[in-house]
Amino acid sequence: MAVSVEAPERASFEGRTYYFCCASCRARFEEAPAAFLGGASPAPVAPPHSAAAGDWICPMHPEVRRDHSGDCPLCGMALEPRLPAAAAEASPELTDLTRRFWVSAALTAPVVAIAVAGLDGAWAPWAEAILAGVVVLWGGEIFFARALASLGNRRWNMFTLIGLGVAVAYGYSLMVLAFPDLLPTLVQDKKGATGFYFEAASTIVTLALLGQVLELGARHRTGAAIRALLDLAPKRALRVRPDGADEEVSLEEVRVGDRLRVRPGEKIPVDGLVLEGASAVDESMITGEPVPAAKAPGDHLVGATLNGTGALTMRAERVGSETLLGQIVRMVGEAQRSRAPIQRLADVVSGVFVPAVVGAAIVAFVGWALIGPAPRLPHALVAAISVLIIACPCALGLATPMSIMVATGKAAASGVLFRNAEALEVLQKVDTLAIDKTGTLTAGRPELVSVIVTGGQDEATLLRLAAALERASEHPLAGAIVRGAAVRGVALVDATGIEALAGRGVRGRVGGRDVALGNARLLEELGVDAGAAAARADELGAAGQTVAFVAVDGRLAGILGLADPIKEGAAAVVGALRAEGVRTVMLTGDSRATAEAVGKALGVDEVIAGLLPAGKAAAIEKLQAAGRVVAMAGDGINDAPALARAEVGIAMGTGTDVALESAGVTLLQGDLGGLLRARRLSRLTIGNIKQNLFFAFAYNALGVPIAAGVLYPLLKLQLTPEIAAAAMALSSVSVVGNALRLRAARV
Repeated sequence: MAVSVEAPERASFEGRTYYFCCASCRARFEEAPAAFLGGASPAPVAPPHSAAAGDWICPMHPEVRRDHSGDCPLCGMALEPRLPAAAAEASPELTDLTRRFWVSAALTAPVVAIAVAGLDGAWAPWAEAILAGVVVLWGGEIFFARALASLGNRRWNMFTLIGLGVAVAYGYSLMVLAFPDLLPTLVQDKKGATGFYFEAASTIVTLALLGQVLELGARHRTGAAIRALLDLAPKRALRVRPDGADEEVSLEEVRVGDRLRVRPGEKIPVDGLVLEGASAVDESMITGEPVPAAKAPGDHLVGATLNGTGALTMRAERVGSETLLGQIVRMVGEAQRSRAPIQRLADVVSGVFVPAVVGAAIVAFVGWALIGPAPRLPHALVAAISVLIIACPCALGLATPMSIMVATGKAAASGVLFRNAEALEVLQKVDTLAIDKTGTLTAGRPELVSVIVTGGQDEATLLRLAAALERASEHPLAGAIVRGAAVRGVALVDATGIEALAGRGVRGRVGGRDVALGNARLLEELGVDAGAAAARADELGAAGQTVAFVAVDGRLAGILGLADPIKEGAAAVVGALRAEGVRTVMLTGDSRATAEAVGKALGVDEVIAGLLPAGKAAAIEKLQAAGRVVAMAGDGINDAPALARAEVGIAMGTGTDVALESAGVTLLQGDLGGLLRARRLSRLTIGNIKQNLFFAFAYNALGVPIAAGVLYPLLKLQLTPEIAAAAMALSSVSVVGNALRLRAARV
């Protein structure tokens, strides 16, 4: 069936759509689809952020996704589940390779023993050939299959080198054993002895298997963060049937709209709304707050949080992957599989690396064959095989993905979600942080902070009269006055004849007295003289407080000051960022006076007030035009354009879904302290990646010439294939081990 080209990044084959990372890959696919897919039955490869993305993904090439297990057509590595299971299940590939390794090691030991001991007798090389044959053909079967696939789709990789090296070593030895008179002068030393490399072939396979086992085990551990998140969710829920009876069902059976019963001490099964009952729920996994949150009918519940001593009946509103926990797991998984910009260097090098290594092996072979010591052919083969094996690019390919996987998992455990690797990399370069005020620097909930009595009333009476007027209002400032009175122990009473005056305030009768509460315009309408209290009101306004005047029976009785309190620790975070050389800019739609007061209290460098959503995005663009690398932190729908415009958008986990979807980083607990942790982790991760890349490049830069024999003229030292195989395995393990160090880093 012909290939149908649908767009530059995708094409159709046999009724399925395939997505590609570049036009070059798509062109190779069009030329030979079956070969590109490694001979496997075609399966669609979905784009990285598609909702229909496959469940299996390549750890080194996240753009390759399928709906079944198999090998990556680009690098040959086994595809992994996109998200690990909740239980730490053993990888089938890891189990298989572990078995092959132990059998191969057991068979390789006698092969090496016979070769080292130099046992005489015609039986010795044949015994080596048989034992090594089992190791090479059975133990190394996976390497040959992947090597052939790489040659078929013209994407040479590390398995190409392993396959070539082992095939040459074993094939040459078998040929010399079966046909000893074919090339006697080229393969015999001065004593007439013939060298075999059965032990080299079997050792290479065994050590390559060991490297794969260690690497797979380490990669399996990087999924611990997601498994820990998945384990937070309960496995079953108690559903209320239409007849009122309870039935226990698995969490997968819960649907939106189901009535669920949550008993004391149980975990909340899914996100939903309280219908009946009251309790205190431990939401520390989301909020970080140790004090349980009181829940009553109408309150929202978050799945996987822990119910206290009360019984609740709830309605399921979000289930499965749509719950907050499901979204967190998805974001962590996608971040772990995304590619950082720093990976482009490794990608460019990898594209020409294997052909260059094969060329170096050919040059080494020809050089030893022409000018090397006798026997020339064995020495030439040893040099070529050693170059092929020691230069396997596994360490280069793993340098970035391993660090990203470990870092994003650790970040999630610290209350920080990175949407992708690019955000993780760019965050440490940020030199300007634009911050929304309400809900980000402040609590986003106004509180009564000042009570000034100017008439003959005492404070309790003043608050009782004011709260009585505001009890029926849904305005945030009204709620702040009512809460402030309750906190101060003031008993609330009812008001009558309440009249809301748009843009000015409210008035009514409380206990037979005429009471009015509002702004200065209301006082003017009522003919109430503020007198000396006007100056005090101006002081409160300059301090960032919203002023409400209270008049009783036509005379000013007092002034209430309301403000959105600054979040605890916000000033310390701003100070820490400034100490790191980060310029802080507050962007807010609030008034200039209020914004300036908050900015002064926090110590921000610049305050830009009175902004609409488009204005915030424009302010970000202006900063970028000045050459600044800008991050934007916010929590509301009005912050979404600015979050998307900045190099890195940082959303408060307590904010809106729109803000979360627009951001590259989410601070789950809603505190800016998470930003400091995220920046430290960003710096540590990029440093770790640079260490890995340096090690991988330096290793190959030194290893290939030594394997080719540059030290032989001076030190009479020639690297054996066995040592090359050991070095190859250790290089990959060292990169993985260095990446795993991030798990213990302090952020």
